[in-house]
Amino acid sequence: MSKDKLETISNLFDGNEIRSIWNNEKEEYYFSVVDVISALTNANIPRNYWSDLKRKLKEEGSQLHEKIVQLKMKSKKDGKNYLTDTLDTKGILRLIESVPSPKAEPFKLWLANLGSERIDEVFDPEIAINRAVDYYRKRGYSDKWIKDRLDGIVDRKRLTDVWKDGGITKNYEYGILTNEIYQEWSGMKASEYKAFKGLHKESLRDNMSDIEVLLTDLGETATRELAKKHKPYGLEQNKKIARMGGNTAKVARDDLEKKLGESVIIKNNNLNYKYIDTQDKIENKS
Repeated sequence: MSKDKLETISNLFDGNEIRSIWNNEKEEYYFSVVDVISALTNANIPRNYWSDLKRKLKEEGSQLHEKIVQLKMKSKKDGKNYLTDTLDTKGILRLIESVPSPKAEPFKLWLANLGSERIDEVFDPEIAINRAVDYYRKRGYSDKWIKDRLDGIVDRKRLTDVWKDGGITKNYEYGILTNEIYQEWSGMKASEYKAFKGLHKESLRDNMSDIEVLLTDLGETATRELAKKHKPYGLEQNKKIARMGGNTAKVARDDLEKKLGESVIIKNNNLNYKYIDTQDKIENKS
């Protein structure tokens, strides 16, 4: 398995985030053991629980201990990648036998469905697209909005491909360039924009108005075309082009706001809940 090309995938079980990595070659998930422990137990410090259990398994000569694979996964705290103990699906099922929990059976069912869905998507990617469409429909988005959103995802991929050709290879560099575009036309970095709308982990674009999405797409599309034309290389040159692309959206924003007599950047989001403190606790808006 090429460890440096793996990406962390977050799946939810009973409201708990389970970090995992999908291996296309083996058609198999590798799950963060600490996350699984956290979801199954009431341990105050899941990492310590796993440390004690791992030591016990090793002392008992358990074959499960030998199945542990350390993979780099994105941390929930700082977004950086750290080596993390993982097990494949079979290993997790064996782990559950060593962790007494009333959630064991529901978790087994969740694992089975997750693996089946992912394998199906490898052979037929349309399944994943249909699930995304169904998800957005359930959230109340119109089909036109969904179509524009999917088009935006494709356009975003085309932009990152152009950036890659221009020597941009690290995730944080993509983030810096994206912030340059946002800062130029909206006056805020992406993180500041999310805070302005009362968002934490949620997608910023999923909570934008039609006009906000349009300006975002304009800034990124302009950046892509300018990069194709001027062929910048490296972060600094690409930052200049990103600001130029963002300025294209700013000109459009300024003109529209002048005619409307009001700002097109709004606090409104599409959440049916709101955060009530810094610990990510939420309550229904109703």
